[in-house]
Amino acid sequence: MQAASRKIINDPVYGFITVDNPLLLQIIAHPYYQRLRRIHQMAFAHLVYPGAVHTRLHHSLGAYHLMCNALAELKNKGFEITAEEELSAKIAILLHDVGHGPYSHGLENKLIKDVHHESISILIMRVLDKEFNGQLQMAINIFTNNYHKRFLHQLVSGQLDVDRMDYLIRDSFFTGVSEGVIGYDRIIKMLTVNDGELMVEEKAVYSIEKFLVSRRLMYWQVYLHKTVLSAEKMLVKIVDRAKELISKNIKLNSCSTVLDFFLQNFDNNIAIEEHLDKFCLLDDYDVMGAIKNWIFHDDKVLSYLCKSLVDRKLLKAKLQAEPFDENYVQELKTKICTQLNITEEEANYFVFTGETTNTTYDPSDERINILFKDGSIKDISKVDNALIHQTLSRPVKKFYICYLKVS
Repeated sequence: MQAASRKIINDPVYGFITVDNPLLLQIIAHPYYQRLRRIHQMAFAHLVYPGAVHTRLHHSLGAYHLMCNALAELKNKGFEITAEEELSAKIAILLHDVGHGPYSHGLENKLIKDVHHESISILIMRVLDKEFNGQLQMAINIFTNNYHKRFLHQLVSGQLDVDRMDYLIRDSFFTGVSEGVIGYDRIIKMLTVNDGELMVEEKAVYSIEKFLVSRRLMYWQVYLHKTVLSAEKMLVKIVDRAKELISKNIKLNSCSTVLDFFLQNFDNNIAIEEHLDKFCLLDDYDVMGAIKNWIFHDDKVLSYLCKSLVDRKLLKAKLQAEPFDENYVQELKTKICTQLNITEEEANYFVFTGETTNTTYDPSDERINILFKDGSIKDISKVDNALIHQTLSRPVKKFYICYLKVS
């Protein structure tokens, strides 16, 4: 019996998404891709916005749908895109996030040091390329910006890529935060290519500005919300404490074979590709299962942090424009030492500071160029009366403190 070569997926954001290529269906069915069902797109944002429980798989399929629309639009405008290039661009966007670990950015570089999720995505693509007899090579070239039609890479990764478009639309939908709503359909309709570079027709200037401002607002209102920030930093502290206990030869089991491996046996001097199969079994369920298990551990610090995260009794968090006074921080630590009967070193798990930044538009990263009717090209920040001017191109830095509130 021949396998289906066309499937329709019902997506709550866009309606029906069509997957009409056997190779795409095989990739989607692969365990490495299906793992994305078990990784939240927004980590702990659901602790503030209860609807934000969508996964990396939802986002991947959404970005794929927008890629299909963008490629169709460019082809309709007469730009040459072969059937192989079209398929490869779709594969590249389907797999762009496949290298994310548990809780995505929250635990990046914690379980596996100095390895970015995009590097793992490339490794996984290469493994799949071997499994599918070399059919992913062009997708890898597009993903790594080693293909001569640069606009295909820009659709996958850039300041105006379909990845960013989908996560803004989707995260806005599932959180209910209307500030993230963008005119994605108009932006896609206005896409064009000039000298091999992805650009936007001048009629879309205001839609692009809205896209950039929406992204800025979503970062401060949702992604860097103080409560979300607190939960994600608590997760990091839990993993730090677990690793510290293990380094002191204190028994600590997570109830997950693969998580125990990365906490206890993984050697960072050995390339991750040696253990890619284990990494691709790791997801949010392993980590949350471990946290629930560690509530009953004898270590007071680990137990307290884990129970607090599970029960949503989070550390208080504040953000401000200036660094926090060191005397204030020390005063909080002293109180916690007394209240919990712990050492000052242990108090660092309950009081800590840091900084976070967000840039509305970074022209040094990847420019958004506007193509005018007269053939001239201008960066979005240089357009007359543009909302995205130089001041919005500068990063905004905020300092945070997370602390246990004691009486």
